[in-house]
Amino acid sequence: MFSRRPAPAAVVPPTDAVLLARYRASGDVHDVGMLYERHMAAVLAVARRYLPSEADAQDAVMQLFEQLVEKLRRHEVNNFPAWLHATTRNHCLMQLRARQRAGPAAGGALVVHFPDAAGMESAAARHQGDTDEEATEAEEHEQQLQRLEATLAELPPDQRQCLELFYLEKKSYREVATLTGLDLKAVKSHLQNGKRNLRRHLQASPAPNASS
Repeated sequence: MFSRRPAPAAVVPPTDAVLLARYRASGDVHDVGMLYERHMAAVLAVARRYLPSEADAQDAVMQLFEQLVEKLRRHEVNNFPAWLHATTRNHCLMQLRARQRAGPAAGGALVVHFPDAAGMESAAARHQGDTDEEATEAEEHEQQLQRLEATLAELPPDQRQCLELFYLEKKSYREVATLTGLDLKAVKSHLQNGKRNLRRHLQASPAPNASS
């Protein structure tokens, strides 16, 4: 009678910390690829929040991977998801600043991709001849983006999740319902209330550096 071979043990994927340490030691880009693929959906979601088109967001995802190949060799990162989120956000803001400096002729009209939030989601960047005015406008736009992101974080979890899935990740009502476990009526209610609360928070909170 033949004896059965024991089933092979399940392969446990390496943690972020293991992949980071391995890459710093060996320089094998495959480790960065594994790490980035694991967090790519989050990177794309952030890029969609800041950049005006899907093509821009997709380009940012590729550009960030190229940057990580170099940055992760030089920087020791303890909390990779948080570090990657900040790196993605900074990259997108740099893209927006560059478009503001270039003006409308280079596609400088900027839109924060979050519809129907009382106009707060849109910030047209007008080309200014004066360098100081350009710098001021870029700073104000960056502060507005920061307010929008911070305000989203203050919404009730169900409202925030529905808004991000529906508008930022382009999910349908039914897909949002499936992903959240909510019924369609609840999803539509959270979207409506979330947009209203987002508008109220943005209108109530003073802009950074606003005079009292």
